[in-house]
Amino acid sequence: MEIFLQPDTWVAFLTLTFLEIVLGIDNIIFISIATNKLPQHQQKKAQQIGLMLAMVMRILLLIGVTWLIAMNQSFLTIDLSWIHAEITGQSVIMYLGGLFLLYKSTKEIRHKVEGEVDENGTKTIVAKSLSTVIVQIVLIDLVFSFDSVLTAVGMTHGINGALTIMIAAVIISIIIMILFANPVSKFVNTHPTIQMLALAFLILIGFMLITEGAHLSNTVILGKEVGAIPKGYLYFAIAFSLGVEALNMKIRKR
Repeated sequence: MEIFLQPDTWVAFLTLTFLEIVLGIDNIIFISIATNKLPQHQQKKAQQIGLMLAMVMRILLLIGVTWLIAMNQSFLTIDLSWIHAEITGQSVIMYLGGLFLLYKSTKEIRHKVEGEVDENGTKTIVAKSLSTVIVQIVLIDLVFSFDSVLTAVGMTHGINGALTIMIAAVIISIIIMILFANPVSKFVNTHPTIQMLALAFLILIGFMLITEGAHLSNTVILGKEVGAIPKGYLYFAIAFSLGVEALNMKIRKR
């Protein structure tokens, strides 16, 4: 543990912990929406299970970081007149994760707008089983964990004891997210406009994951290479939208 006696280690650790928490906001939003259809007494349990699974997957991915990095090797090449892409394992995970988020988010928005209609034409709320929700959380946890680990590896490259720093940062960030997951979930689920905004954010994140997958596979469309969307732009847009919504909520209270 001598590495934690060095100032550079603490700078990397605190920076990475903060980044893990920021990246984990997406995860908390999805978990909040996914668990909203569970009975009240099961929601907190599902949130804790989901975040613990996220921590386990991130640690396993960090330990197998060599395998993770090796997934950038192309196993399929698409070469048509208008598109060229070299598909890798990393890009496939990003594509599937982005498509899953788009599907889940648009489906939830449709349910919020139209609702489920029973045989009498009455709108109803469909309750999900705990196992169904956990499966959905695991699937999206895998994508968010993958993205988070790639970022962590890039940040700590060349630092002594990088693996220890990354695992410690992941554990601390997940503990913080577990503490705040329930309040965030209650806030999101008790404010319909915030919930709709959160679903819109997930659609945006889904598109970002797809473009990230295209970037990882060196995709060129009509002669133009697809670049990665800087995450700073995305989180600025989310923060700006939340700020505007906070002002709207304050006006509505008056």
